Amino acid sequence: MKNKSLVSITDYTKEEYLKILDLAAEFEANPVQDILKGFVVATLFFEPSTRTRLSFESAVNRLGGRVIGFSDANTSSATKGETLRDTILTVSNYADLIVMRHPVEGGARFASEISPVPIVNAGDGANQHPSQTLLDLYSIRKTQGTLENIKIFFIGDLKYGRTVHSLVMALSQFNATFYFISPDELKMPDEYKIYLDNLGLKYFEYKEFTDIVGEADIIYMTRVQKERFSDPIEYEKTKNAYVLRAKMLANAKPNMKVLHPLPRVNEVHLDVDSHSSAYYFDQAQNGVYTRQAIISSILGIK
Repeated sequence: MKNKSLVSITDYTKEEYLKILDLAAEFEANPVQDILKGFVVATLFFEPSTRTRLSFESAVNRLGGRVIGFSDANTSSATKGETLRDTILTVSNYADLIVMRHPVEGGARFASEISPVPIVNAGDGANQHPSQTLLDLYSIRKTQGTLENIKIFFIGDLKYGRTVHSLVMALSQFNATFYFISPDELKMPDEYKIYLDNLGLKYFEYKEFTDIVGEADIIYMTRVQKERFSDPIEYEKTKNAYVLRAKMLANAKPNMKVLHPLPRVNEVHLDVDSHSSAYYFDQAQNGVYTRQAIISSILGIK
């Protein structure tokens, strides 16, 4: 994996996923090390971020590296008309690895094709979010003891949810069964269903889930992403499509866990936070260990 960009989750093999997860477990046991001394990681966030940016920066800092970059495109030369190409070629002179979030689908792939240093995609529009997927896999394996034959519910915005798209493709390597629960306006795009069809994997589509919640090993909630809607009326129609409440989990499996890539708006009620199934804040913490594993693997340290 040395010097290998991570743009799409399909850039890595199943075996490479598992190597990252094993390494993340090592970092969880010993998260503070001095193995990135002398390395610089650039974080270029053309879209807002809290968890992804800060967990990447925390990962680098805890391993003794340095971070440069920006958290708002308005503070970069993009406001002066600088192209993405020129930004990447310039910043690559200053860093050993670039972590980038960009609103345009394919932006990270373009960056990886021109950059002399590796690129980690921290989200490109509604397309992919592979480092989130790896921390999700880590969270699932940690709580379920396996990644094989998982029954997973994806609930909410499946049309624009890049974390959902990446995780579907990754879990397809582990014989998962998928339950897609969304309003018609936010259904899983056909390309991902065709992908599963070609692999012979099972998936089901529902508009409601309360009667079948007992089937789930994992419930993966997503927010309806206001920033992806060009029509505010359409957003208002769908924003409250699903709200998970603790009482809805009465028939859940004892080991079922609720995941959420965060931020949440109102799709997971606060009363779920104290439920034994709530795992989304632990999931966010797992992001540090997983991103330590991604960075150290790409830089050839581990």
